[in-house]
Amino acid sequence: MNQGMQYEIPTEMRDFAEKSVEQARKAFDGFLSAAQKAMDSLEGSTSSMQANAVDATRRTLSFAEQNISAAFEHAQKLVRAKDLQEAFQLQSDFARSQFAAMQGQMKELGEIASSAARNASSQAASAAAQATATARSAAEQATAAMNPNRNPNEG
Repeated sequence: MNQGMQYEIPTEMRDFAEKSVEQARKAFDGFLSAAQKAMDSLEGSTSSMQANAVDATRRTLSFAEQNISAAFEHAQKLVRAKDLQEAFQLQSDFARSQFAAMQGQMKELGEIASSAARNASSQAASAAAQATATARSAAEQATAAMNPNRNPNEG
């Protein structure tokens, strides 16, 4: 090609390219925003799960304390038993009461676990829906940026 001949890019083409780059930047910012919102929501879910785990651990320790206390009280009653029949009766009563207590404790821990699972599931579903909607919007913006002649009302 001749060095003296210079090809100049038309102003309209430069404006179009600049507009496309700006729209693509906005769409990319939308993707980043969606990713950040998803991470924030995930962190919230993690915090909620940690709080539920702490609650379950506290309840478990409380139950252990109650069970150990009951065992010591039972041991004190056993050493005071006047005869073998009283000792057997004390043992039978203790076993029955501890079985009932442990059933209640397991039920409560099950409810805590069930509630934690429901909350985590709900938060995850909400985060996923929000991230999907934001990503879809960002994708539509990116598509529009790459095809400025497309009618925005078209599906």
